[in-house]
Amino acid sequence: MQILLNGELHATDAQNLSELCAKLGFAEARIATAVNGSFVASAARSATPLTEADEVEIVAPRQGG
Repeated sequence: MQILLNGELHATDAQNLSELCAKLGFAEARIATAVNGSFVASAARSATPLTEADEVEIVAPRQGG
C-alpha cells in the first residue's frame, strides 16, 4: 500500500503503526507519531491500523542549543 510518510509517498506492507516504526528502524527509539493528523501514543501504535493513503508523521527529538 502507499502512504504519505512525513510528506513523501512511501510503499509499505506494515499492517499497523508499530510495525511500520519497526521496519523503519524506530522500534526502540523515542519518537512522536501521528496518523492523519491525530497523535498516537507509543502504547497505542500496535492497535493503530494503517490503510491506503494514510498520512503518517514520525518525529524524533533533536538536541540543539
